[in-house]
Amino acid sequence: MPARKRGVRSTRGIIPDCAARRKASVFGIEYGPLNQRFILRISAMSILNTVLVFLVAAIVVVPLLKRLGLSSVLGYLIAGVLIGPSGMRLIADAQGTLHFAELGVVLLLFIIGLELQPRRLWVMRRLVFGLGAAQVGLSTAVIGAALAMLFELDIASAILIGFALSLSSTAFVLQLLGEQKKLNKPHGRAAFGVLLLQDIAVIPAIAILNGIASANGAQAGHAFDPLYFTLVVVGLLAARFLLRPALRFVAASGIHELFAAASLAIVIGAALAMEVAGLSMGLGAFVAGMMVADSGYRRQL
Repeated sequence: MPARKRGVRSTRGIIPDCAARRKASVFGIEYGPLNQRFILRISAMSILNTVLVFLVAAIVVVPLLKRLGLSSVLGYLIAGVLIGPSGMRLIADAQGTLHFAELGVVLLLFIIGLELQPRRLWVMRRLVFGLGAAQVGLSTAVIGAALAMLFELDIASAILIGFALSLSSTAFVLQLLGEQKKLNKPHGRAAFGVLLLQDIAVIPAIAILNGIASANGAQAGHAFDPLYFTLVVVGLLAARFLLRPALRFVAASGIHELFAAASLAIVIGAALAMEVAGLSMGLGAFVAGMMVADSGYRRQL
């Protein structure tokens, strides 16, 4: 049997292996680095396709609704119904798109926070803690009493459900007020004060809900950790004094793109901090916007 030449490798098995790798990548079977690159490429294309569908639907539907004299918020809702699982099914996985919606709400509340300085919030304290507390308290009491009588619920369950139904969508209401240029009107400020109190009232509500769940031997789906909450509050207080020097450092570079990067870092960091503490990411973005507005660099951002 002839000896194999030194330095020459046998080609047996190489071509079948390549074919197997190619076949594995086509059918989505995890096989080697070639398939990993293929999966990453498909994932990136899927994200881009989803974003493209969102943008095209908004560009087509929202202007049509505006021409009919309707709100753009309604246009976004109709566009979502059309492309969603109940419509043309261009977006089949509705749960997978929640991250896009959360990011949009976070950025919206950050921009709204930029328009409101802490000094103005103190001026609005009667609207926030007076009118807002009255709305939440009365709505919770009326709805909770009705649920307790109609469905024979216990007091704790009726109060929690009544509190949940007394809340409004901050993003929707502020978007509507902003479109109609009523955010700085008296009734617009009153509505904003009520919405702000609702966001603040969620903090003790989550804590109470987790306490009830722990007493019943269940786990709450959105855990409120007092330790994390304390750390977040301390971090926000420290950031209030560190934010101005940090933005001054960014401004000294003279690079305008750094302000965009800094704003994204601030809003995402604050939102994630609130999420870790078991609170709303939108509330963190709103607080971050107010801190930036108080730093004197609002117009640059």
